[in-house]
Amino acid sequence: MEAAGNGRRAAALGGLAVLPDELLCAVVDLLEPTDIGRLACVSSVMYILCNEEPLWMSKYLSVGGHLEYKGSWKKTTLSRLSLCSENSENEQKARHFDGFNSLYLYRRWYRCFTNLSSYSFDTGHVERKDDLSLDQFRSQYDGNCPVVLGKLVENWPARTKWTMQQLVHDYGDVTFRISQRSPQKIIMKLKDYVSYMELQHDEDPLYIFDDKFGESTPALLEDYSVPHLFQEDLFDVLDYEQRPAFRWLIIGPERSGASWHVDPGLTSAWNTLLCGRKRWALYPPGRVPGGVTVHVSDEDGDVDIDTPTSLQWWLDIYPHLAEHEKPLECTQLPGETIYVPSGWWHCVLNLETTVAVTQNFVNQSNFEHVCLDMAPGHCHKGVCRAGLLAVPGKFIRDAENHPPGTMSRWNHSDMTRTEKRLKGSGPVRASNCVNQCSSFEFSDVHESLEDQVFSYDIGFLSQFLEKEKDHYTSVWSPTNPIGQREAREWLRRLWVLKPELRGLIWKGACLAINVDKWYACLEEISACHSLPPPSEDEKLPVGTGSNPVFIVSDNVIKIYAEGGLGYSAHGLGTELEFYELLRKVDSPLINHIPEIIASGFLVYEDGVYRTVPWDGKGMPDVLAKYYPLELSFANNCFPLGLWSKQQFGMDSSTDVSNKPIWPYMVTRKCRGDIFAHVRDTLSKTDIFNLASSLGVQMRNIHLLPLPCVESLPESADNNVKNSVPREWKQEISTLDRRKNNIKKHLANWGGTVPTVLIEKAEDYLPPDMTSLIKFVKDVDGEPVYTSPSWIHSDIMDDNILTERTPKMGSFTDAKSTGDRELEENAIHIIDFSDLTIGDPLFDLIPLHLDVFRGDIDLLREYLRSYQLPFLRGISNADISKSVQNSKFSKASYRAMCYCILHDDNVLAAIFGLWKELRTATSWEDVEHLVWDELNRYQQLPPTLSC
Repeated sequence: MEAAGNGRRAAALGGLAVLPDELLCAVVDLLEPTDIGRLACVSSVMYILCNEEPLWMSKYLSVGGHLEYKGSWKKTTLSRLSLCSENSENEQKARHFDGFNSLYLYRRWYRCFTNLSSYSFDTGHVERKDDLSLDQFRSQYDGNCPVVLGKLVENWPARTKWTMQQLVHDYGDVTFRISQRSPQKIIMKLKDYVSYMELQHDEDPLYIFDDKFGESTPALLEDYSVPHLFQEDLFDVLDYEQRPAFRWLIIGPERSGASWHVDPGLTSAWNTLLCGRKRWALYPPGRVPGGVTVHVSDEDGDVDIDTPTSLQWWLDIYPHLAEHEKPLECTQLPGETIYVPSGWWHCVLNLETTVAVTQNFVNQSNFEHVCLDMAPGHCHKGVCRAGLLAVPGKFIRDAENHPPGTMSRWNHSDMTRTEKRLKGSGPVRASNCVNQCSSFEFSDVHESLEDQVFSYDIGFLSQFLEKEKDHYTSVWSPTNPIGQREAREWLRRLWVLKPELRGLIWKGACLAINVDKWYACLEEISACHSLPPPSEDEKLPVGTGSNPVFIVSDNVIKIYAEGGLGYSAHGLGTELEFYELLRKVDSPLINHIPEIIASGFLVYEDGVYRTVPWDGKGMPDVLAKYYPLELSFANNCFPLGLWSKQQFGMDSSTDVSNKPIWPYMVTRKCRGDIFAHVRDTLSKTDIFNLASSLGVQMRNIHLLPLPCVESLPESADNNVKNSVPREWKQEISTLDRRKNNIKKHLANWGGTVPTVLIEKAEDYLPPDMTSLIKFVKDVDGEPVYTSPSWIHSDIMDDNILTERTPKMGSFTDAKSTGDRELEENAIHIIDFSDLTIGDPLFDLIPLHLDVFRGDIDLLREYLRSYQLPFLRGISNADISKSVQNSKFSKASYRAMCYCILHDDNVLAAIFGLWKELRTATSWEDVEHLVWDELNRYQQLPPTLSC
C-alpha cells in the first residue's frame, strides 16, 4: 500500500523520486501511448503524470492529421489511434490522490486556467498614428521602428464580416492549417476549431495560422486589401508558387499567441486585427529577449530559436524584468494595424479570442537585409538576430543597449561545437527607433569591434559575411524562406522588371550571390575572346542553375563554380569530350545542342583575372600549381574526361576545395525559349510534339558509345564487388552508400516522405545494388550485366529550349502529319555539365516528374519516340530470357529505387504531383501509380538494335 500524506511521491516513485517532475514528464513523453497506459497503472504519481493533458496533446501533435477535438487530449489521441471505444473513457471515474504536490505541474495548471480579461494592458510605448502619408511613413518608420496605425482599414469588408459567428456561418466546413510546434501538419474544419476553442484549457492553445487560406477560401481575399503604406513588395515579381509564404489568416483564443521570433528572411510585416485584443512586446534588432536562446549552425547557417510560449514568457519572465529591461509594448485593438520592421524581435499574446490577417513583404528599405539573410554562412545570421553576442571570443561594449554588468561574455571554451547558442541575458528599454550608423570597413572585423556598438545598418552587418564562402555553390540555410534557384530567378526578374531600382538590386545581388565577382570574370572572358562587352541589361546571371551563366549578345558564357575546382574542371573536361564524340560519330544530336565557341580557365592572381584557353585535350599547365593531383588519365586525349570524372568521384581523398581558378565555356545562344518560361503558353499538341522530340534526342544520347573502358583502372571502392564491371563501380558505390543510410537520407527531406514509408524503405530496396544491373542466365547461371549509357542527369524544364520559327508558326501534331523533321527541330537541350554514365532510367526521373509533371500521356509519347529497351547489354537475348521472373527487371521497380536513392528530393515532386500518395502505406503503391507505364512499354519489341 502506498504511503499517504507528504510521503506519497517517494513511495510512489521509488528510485525515480530523485528526478524532478519536469524531467519525469519529459521521459514519459518519449513513450508510446500504449506504454504510457501501462505506466499509469504502476503507482498513483505515475497515474497523475501519465494523465496530464499536455502529455496527450504532445502525443496527438506527433501524429498530426485532421483534428476533431473530443473534449480532452487523451480521448482525442486514443480515438485518433483507435486505442479506445467512443464511450470507454466516459465510463471511467476520475481518481484523486492526496499528499502529492508539484510546483511544476501547478505552474502548468495555472497557465491552462488563468484569465487575461483583467490584464490592464491598454497603454504602451509603441507610437500610435491615425493619419500617415506614404512619405511620412517612409521617412519616420519604414525600416526604423514599429508603429500602430488606426483608420487604415476602415473600408475593408472584413471589418464587419470577419466575426467568429459570421466566419463559421460562411466557412464552417472549410479546412484550415493549425500552427503548433509540431513536426506534423495539423488541419481542422473551422467549425471544429471553434468548438475546440470553447472547450480547451491548454497552456499553449492551438491557433489557426494559415498561409494557404487564399487558396482554400479565395473569397476571403476579396474582404481586404493591402494598406497603401505597404503595397511595395519586391517578391511580387515571382509567380505565386515560387515566392515564399507571405500572408496568413490568424485566429486564436485567449492565452494563445506567437512566441518570440524575428520574421523569416528579415522581412517586414503588417498585422491588422479585426476582432479581440492582442498584447505585443518588441525588441530592436540584435536584442535577444530574456529566456530566449538562438541556435546557429556552423555547417549551414541554420537558425533555430528556443523560447518559452508567449503566455509563459508574460507570466514567468516579464514580471521579473527591471524597468529598463522591459520591451516596447502595446495593446492592439480591433481595426488597428501594427507595422513590425525587419529584424525586430516580437512576441504576441491574445488577451481574448482574436481574428487577424498579416502579410510579410520586401521593399526598398529592407531589400538588402533580405538579400544578406539569404547569403550562405552562419556568422552574419547570428549577428542579425543576436547582435554582437554572436561574435566569438570577444567582449563587445554595447553602451546604448546594455548598461554595465547586464551583458554576458561569450564563453569561448564552450563554443567549440558546430552549433552556437546565443542567450538573451538582459533585455533593456530601447528608444522608439533603432539607431542607424554609417557603414565602415575593417581589415579584420573580429579584431576591430571591441569598441563598436551594434547597428542594424547593412554596411555594419555585411562585414560578418564569411568571405571564403562562394555564394553560388555553398549550401544555403534550410531556414531561408526562398531557395537558391528561386533567389537567382528573383534577382534576375527584378533586374529586368525594375530598371529604376538597379542600383539597389545590384547591392543586394552582391550580398546574396557575389554578382560583382562573377561580373568581373565575365568582363575578362569577353575581352579575351573579343566578345561584345556586356550591356547594362546583361550584368546579372540568367537561369537558376548552380553555375553563373551570362548571356552577352548572342553568346552564352558559363563559369563552372559548383563543387570546387576538381569537380568543375572534370565537368568542363567531360563536356568537351562529349562534344568531340558527337562530331566524331556524326550524331544528329549535334544540331540540338549549343555550339562551342571557346573554353578555358579563368585565373585570379595578384588582384587581377586572366584567361587560359583549353579545349579539353591534354593537361593544362595552369592546373599544376592549383591542382596537384596524380591523375590516372593524364596521358589520355581527354585527361579530365568521363572516366577521370568517374574515378574522381570515387576518390574520397581528392581535394575539391575552392581555388582561385574557374573553368568556363562560351557557346552560341540557341534559338528558342526556355520551356519552363513558356510552358503555360503552349497547347497540348505543342507539348506532345516536344515530348516526342525529347524521345528522339534522348535516344541519340543513350546510343552514344562510351570511351574505351580499358583505360579505366581496376582500383575501386573496396565495398563494391570485384565482379562488377569497372564502368559501373562508381554508380554502385554511390547507391550502396545511400542505401546504408536510407532512413536519415529520407528524413533529411523535412517531412516530404510519409513516416510509414521511411520505415519500409530499407526492406523495399534490394539488399545488393548490383541486383539492379546484374541478371542471371536461365541455362548456366552466369551473370549478365546491362550496359551503362551517357546520361544528361539534369534534363529539367529549364534545360530545354523550344524553338518556334516563322516557318513553323507553332508546333503541329507530328503524329498526324508525319513530319518527323519538324518534330526533331522543335527543341534544343542545354547544360551538359552533369554528364555521367549510368542507367538510362535516371534521365526519365526529371523528365517525367519535372518536364511532363507526371502526365502519363506525355510519358507514353516520349517512349513511342525513344524506342530503346531499358535493359541493354552484349546479348539482349540473354537479358530478356533471364529476367522474366525477376522484380529487378521491372523498369517500374528500378525507377522507384532510383527515386528513393536520388541525390535530389525527387520524392517531393512525386508526393506533390500525386497527392493521394501522401496516405500510401507501401512503396509498391507509389511504384504502381508513378511508373507502371514503363512495364507496359517494356513488353514492346525493341525497334533498334543496341
